[in-house]
Amino acid sequence: MGAMGLEGKSRRTASTWPCPGLRLWRILLLLSEIWTVHAQTSEEPKSQYFWETGPWGRCMGSECGPGGSQSRAVWCAHVDGWTTLHTNCLQLERPPNQQNCFRVCDWHKDLYDWKLGVWNQCVPVSLRTGAARPAVCLEGEEGIQTREVSCVLKAGSVSADNAICEYFEPKPRLEQACIIPCPRDCVVSEFMPWTSCSKTCGTGLQNRVRRVLVPPMFGGTGCPNLTDFQTCKPGPCEGRDSVFSLRMGGWSNCSLPVSRPTRQARRRKGDRKERKGGGAGAVKDPETRELIKSKRNRNRMNRQESDLWDIQVGYQARQVICVHRNGSAVGLSSCPHWSLPPTFQTCLMQKDCAVSEWAEWGACSKACADPGMPKGSRSRSRQVQQFPVTGGTECPSLEETEPCEPQGDDLPPCATYSWRTTEWSDCRVDALLSQQDRRRGNQTGLCGGGLQIREAFCVQANAELLSYLNNLKNKEEGQPQGNQKPSAPPLLSISYEITASQPVDPQLCTAPVPNTTQQCHIPCPIECEVSPWGAWGPCTFENCNDQQGKKGFKLRKRAITNYPTGGMGSCPHLVEAIPCEDPSCYNWKLLKLEECIPADNLECGPGMQLPQVQCVNSDAGDPVDTGLCSEATAPGSVGCDVPCPSDCALTPWTSWSSCSQTCSSKTTEGRQMRTRSILAYNAGEGGAMCPNSTYLQEARSCNEHPCMVYHWQTGPWSQCTEDPSVVATNASLGASKASCSMGLQTRKVICVKVNVGQVPPKKCPEGPRPEAVRPCLLPCKRDCLVTPFSEWSVCTPSCEPGAAAQKPKQSRRRMVIQMPSNGGQECPEVLYEETECDAPGVCPGYRWKTHKWRRCQLVPWSVRQESPGAQEACGSGLQTRAVSCRQLDGSVADIGQCLKLASTMPPINQLCQLPCQDDCQLTQWSKFSPCDFDCVGVRTRRRALVGKSKKRDKCKNSQQFPLSETQYCPCDKYNAQPVGNWSDCILPEVRPEGVPGAKTAAAEVRECGQGYRYQAMACYDQNNRLVETSRCNSHGYIEEACIIPCPSDCKLSEWSNWSRCSKSCGSGVKVRSKWLREKPYNGGRPCPKLDHINQAQVYEVVPCVSDCSQYTWVAEPWSVWKVSNVDLKENCGEGVQTRKVRCMLNTVDGPSDPVEDYLCDPEEMPLGTREGRLPCPEDCVLSDWTPWSPCNMPCDGRMDRIRTAYAIRQPGRGKECPDSLETEVCLLNKNCFHYTYNVTDWSTCQLSPNAVCGVGLKTRMLDCVRSDGKSVDLKICEELGLEKKWQMNTSCTVECPVNCQLSDWSAWSECSHNCGLEGRMWRQRTVVRASLGDGRPCPAQMEQWKPCPVRPCYRWQYSAWSECRVEEVVCGEGLRFRNLSCLVSDGSPQDDGSVAEEDLCAGLELAVEGDKRIVLLEPCTLPCPGECYLMEWSDWSPCQSVCVKGQRLDFPSVQARSRAVIAQEPQNLMQCPDQEWEFQHCTGGECLEYKWMGSMESGYNNMVWCQRSDGVNVTGGCPPLPQPGSDQLCNPPCDKPKSFCSEASLCMCEEGYTEMLTSEGLLDQCALIPVLEIPTAGNKNADVKTSRASNPTLPTTVQPGRSGRTWYLQPFGPDGKVKTWVYGVAAGILVLLIFIVSMIYLACSYCCYLQRSLDAPVHSNGTVVWMGENAHELTYTCPECQHPDETAT
Repeated sequence: MGAMGLEGKSRRTASTWPCPGLRLWRILLLLSEIWTVHAQTSEEPKSQYFWETGPWGRCMGSECGPGGSQSRAVWCAHVDGWTTLHTNCLQLERPPNQQNCFRVCDWHKDLYDWKLGVWNQCVPVSLRTGAARPAVCLEGEEGIQTREVSCVLKAGSVSADNAICEYFEPKPRLEQACIIPCPRDCVVSEFMPWTSCSKTCGTGLQNRVRRVLVPPMFGGTGCPNLTDFQTCKPGPCEGRDSVFSLRMGGWSNCSLPVSRPTRQARRRKGDRKERKGGGAGAVKDPETRELIKSKRNRNRMNRQESDLWDIQVGYQARQVICVHRNGSAVGLSSCPHWSLPPTFQTCLMQKDCAVSEWAEWGACSKACADPGMPKGSRSRSRQVQQFPVTGGTECPSLEETEPCEPQGDDLPPCATYSWRTTEWSDCRVDALLSQQDRRRGNQTGLCGGGLQIREAFCVQANAELLSYLNNLKNKEEGQPQGNQKPSAPPLLSISYEITASQPVDPQLCTAPVPNTTQQCHIPCPIECEVSPWGAWGPCTFENCNDQQGKKGFKLRKRAITNYPTGGMGSCPHLVEAIPCEDPSCYNWKLLKLEECIPADNLECGPGMQLPQVQCVNSDAGDPVDTGLCSEATAPGSVGCDVPCPSDCALTPWTSWSSCSQTCSSKTTEGRQMRTRSILAYNAGEGGAMCPNSTYLQEARSCNEHPCMVYHWQTGPWSQCTEDPSVVATNASLGASKASCSMGLQTRKVICVKVNVGQVPPKKCPEGPRPEAVRPCLLPCKRDCLVTPFSEWSVCTPSCEPGAAAQKPKQSRRRMVIQMPSNGGQECPEVLYEETECDAPGVCPGYRWKTHKWRRCQLVPWSVRQESPGAQEACGSGLQTRAVSCRQLDGSVADIGQCLKLASTMPPINQLCQLPCQDDCQLTQWSKFSPCDFDCVGVRTRRRALVGKSKKRDKCKNSQQFPLSETQYCPCDKYNAQPVGNWSDCILPEVRPEGVPGAKTAAAEVRECGQGYRYQAMACYDQNNRLVETSRCNSHGYIEEACIIPCPSDCKLSEWSNWSRCSKSCGSGVKVRSKWLREKPYNGGRPCPKLDHINQAQVYEVVPCVSDCSQYTWVAEPWSVWKVSNVDLKENCGEGVQTRKVRCMLNTVDGPSDPVEDYLCDPEEMPLGTREGRLPCPEDCVLSDWTPWSPCNMPCDGRMDRIRTAYAIRQPGRGKECPDSLETEVCLLNKNCFHYTYNVTDWSTCQLSPNAVCGVGLKTRMLDCVRSDGKSVDLKICEELGLEKKWQMNTSCTVECPVNCQLSDWSAWSECSHNCGLEGRMWRQRTVVRASLGDGRPCPAQMEQWKPCPVRPCYRWQYSAWSECRVEEVVCGEGLRFRNLSCLVSDGSPQDDGSVAEEDLCAGLELAVEGDKRIVLLEPCTLPCPGECYLMEWSDWSPCQSVCVKGQRLDFPSVQARSRAVIAQEPQNLMQCPDQEWEFQHCTGGECLEYKWMGSMESGYNNMVWCQRSDGVNVTGGCPPLPQPGSDQLCNPPCDKPKSFCSEASLCMCEEGYTEMLTSEGLLDQCALIPVLEIPTAGNKNADVKTSRASNPTLPTTVQPGRSGRTWYLQPFGPDGKVKTWVYGVAAGILVLLIFIVSMIYLACSYCCYLQRSLDAPVHSNGTVVWMGENAHELTYTCPECQHPDETAT
């Protein structure tokens, strides 16, 4: 098969491509394919199949936890990606498809959580990727830092499967990007100016120093020298220069002298020697012994009072040496001209604080069992056994606290607290906007939606249970031990009396406060509505069963169309009666008259009409048996006339009109009219004449009864009272709830004559008399229910000065939880009680008590006796004293209380001086003498010399020892000034009567009116220092009345009357409106949405329905014919008739009053004019046409309708009557109509007239609509029996206008500042319920402030350090001092403070800026002449952050300070100490940048410096880039020809050259850009110009090349040869072409190969089809195989 394929292929090749080159190319490709196949077959066999797995599914299981299981899909796949059978893969390597898992449930979220490790150090990205790190760090290097994240069990941090935590929250990220800052070199400031020369003559040194601004960070270069030296020679020295100086050494550590027993042993040894020698020094006399004994007792008394003060007095020593200028020490003899200072001094031995062991833990503050409540706490303490002395270790905390839970089985349950509420108040409806004006009437009739309020108070929920358990415990403690306590309280057997709980502090209730307002609804009273009066009935007996007398009544009635709330008592009378004569219970009713029948069987002439009657009852008109009308007179026959052909023809009489009066009187009488008209005149002779016009109408009396109308009138029902019979029955039955029994109501019923008044009852009929008594339900009585009084509030006694004038008060209150009603017990008057607190016996507080100073202790004589000039019993020493703790009443207290609650402990030691014999001794200064007046005169104080000092001359020197001091009397003048702004306007607090601080159900919160605003007053003394306001006789405020304007609601007018319905037939709308009377302001209730056209009007549109028969057209009789062609003989012919047509209101009695014509249907208006022919004598006269008969449904044009007429006068001989029947085809929407119901849209929610909001009614109307769209009377659809399937009414709710409800103002906060001018107190309120609908909106002011009383700000403040002082010598170790002063200020940043008397700061803690360690002196070193020394520390530099590109990195900010070296002698430079610097972390640092700056002069760079972005010139900090104008800072240096270093520290080529870079991105060479000559029109003298690029930074005179354009992509190099990249591009293009040709060849030849090798059917179009590996059908069309005949050859 393969040979055949190759042979066929070769034949194809030989016949198709005869070119030998192409044949060779194909052979090469074939050999390469064979080699590839051989190489593949020579490799070791490898499996083509492998197992693949899907993701694990969700963990499933019946229980939560580790018992679940999850599965996944496992399948066998081919290396090409398609799926195959499992048997093709190795079964041993098959992965599992199921595993155990942890089924996570929602409650596991509280047990497991992600544990986040700390971010590791930032590692450069280049270390992970293997990329080369940049040689120069410019901004920072990108890095990555990682951390460990694991899922753990919260309890014990046990590791768990990550899938558990991933169920609730995605796994937090494990890596994040970070930036590794570049090394930051030390940054120092510029040098300060040179100091003056260290010598005034000879050779000295000048110094200039700088300070460290930023320390080196991240491996940056260290700090350079901070000091620069240069020699100076002011001039030659004259005379001998001093080269020696006396130098003072530092004090040694404090040490104890030799112990006293050792000295005494030495002394006793010497005494024994004296006794042996019989010395006279022995003390033998008793007086001397007694003196020695008393002295020892006094010394014992001077010892410390407590072991806490184990104070030991030691001594310190120091050396004084003489030094040369070169720093070498010489003998003291070289410094003979100085007197030596003391070399010994007393000191206190350092003692560390010592404390006792911890005491036992105290009881737990929580003494009940409830794990749900917060834990309690317990504490323990320890005592101070030794206070620290002279810098010893401070005392640790003396008390510690830890949370705890009480232990024990008999713990009572914890008290629980919950909210209780009073009953809801009565429902209150806010007035409508139009009813805001109280002058407009009473508002008690308001109804609909409203608000109810109640109070909430906190109670102890389980007080009864705890009381029961406490009583049970007390009983058991009193019982014998044999009785056992029950295991649990018998709760089911406890019967608690239902009483109100005692209110407690509201802060004990932690649950949300229940709602204190809710919406409610007052049902709106339904007004009684009645129908119009019906017609008067016939005269009938009052009782047909008892027909007595000849007196009866005519009645007319009306019905209730809308039943009112509370029964029919509020309805008007429904029956009116008129007395009448000859009553009858049954009457004949005339149904109709028969056709007129002429007498004597003639065809025309006079005749009779027989009546058709029916017997009916007089009351309802219902048909009854004919026999009942036997006594009534039946209507008789009526005479009539049938006109003969020559007679006058008249129309029948019309119906009688409605009666003109409802009753008759002497002046008025009811009348009815009826008319007829002439249809044809009679013949001239022999015919009956037409009557005169007066006989064409008739009138009769009607409603002849007198106008005496009577009706029953009722009064209001009385209150429900007890029925005596029922009370007696209840009493006999022993009823206990008679207060809710049945009672009686009565009312007055009288007979009233209309327009007259009350008449005797017999005038009114008894039948419709209303009832006067009815039963009722007595309302139940409700007593007032109140809670017990709460506990008295806690008294907080005030111990501040002046607080005794205002004694604190305590209060208690109780709540009304049910108001009385219906005669129940009234509420007590007192709901709130207040009383003064008892005065505290002793105000709590502690103070330090200082004891007497001990005697002054000197350095032991044995130590200092070798010092020159020392005396044994005098000199400088140290004295101590004891300090104890006292309560304010003076009683002794534990020292720990003073440590916690008292002020700073006073000092326990001070320097002292024991005068020597030659010293001057003086008394203490006396007090200053009093001043008679302020600001006038002087005051003095004095002291005196003591003892022998009075006789010494040196002591009498008043300059050195003044004995008196004089000062001016203090001039205290004070000035009060207002400070700050005015406060908010604050209304005085008005508490509701009886319950201060609480809102009652009917309480109104005052929001406007007159209030007061306050401005703080400050008091200043004559030195403009702030003092207490009491000095200015001010209470600290200026008070001024102010007004908070009351909100004014939008005010609208009353509703106008409703307009008429927009349609006179069917459903329409009616409108009413309100006019804007006053707009809202000051936060009043807003106006509803006004008309968009007229902004001052509010409309309300509601649907309405009009009865289609309420208005009707009424036509008068036709007028006499007006004949146009009058035949005087016959009086007949063509003519016209007219009549008046009016629209009239239709009533029960018929049309009454005329109305506007537009109210009637114009389509139904009768004709007012008609043309016709007046019949001549002997002509037939027809009546008017009857109405058209109705068309039968449906209106499909197949049915007819008819109308008829009848002959009133028969024609004469030879003449006939015209047709008396007319027919008309019933056509749709012309004379035949279909009818359907049409439902309108729902109306808006309609409320009762007095309702504001709440439940209302939405209605929609039902119209009967004709098929042409016209609304017709609803009765037509009802008569047709059409289905009504719609609900016409539904309830709805109108949102109630709820006013904004605010909470009470909170208590005033603490002052925002303890002192100063800016102190403010605030109070807030919150929105309890936001406004709804048209309710009054919430005010904008939800917090108020007022100033605090101005108090001076006192603080302790250090003065500046003094110069370093060394006693009586030139240099060495000395001391520097500073004072602690009391400063007063107004608290503002601008006021640094003024020095005030220290007494004003006595109440403050002795601390400066929070530091309690007061340091007033510290050792210092005064350099000797010629010595090299360190300066003082510089100030801390500004805080600076670590930033990259202006963004802060996550590193702490730093600041630094330094000490530079100062040298004075050139020869001592080698002995200088090292400079020092230190740094500290700080907050709020700025991001500062550094850049090189330079100045250019004449093209040369003469100055380069580094400058910080804040303008400070520094050294260090700038990046390692080339300085401006320098080529040496490019790395590597720019040493290529025609290259230079740019400002960006990059090697660039000069103008006209392009950069050739290496693979590392470095400059390889600068290649010349070939010149492209382009002809230009810029210069007429030269046809060709050369264009090169120019360097804009060089001057024009030195720019190479010429102006024009330059082509930078050049194929030739600077030597004119083709560049290397040109060869590469050409080779790439050639390879691409070869590849394209090869692919085309292979594609076109492969199909023919397959055709022959596989014997695939080849279609005529060259399409080959065969089966692939996966049984897929493969189709390929070869364009070369289009001609199979040629292929075969």
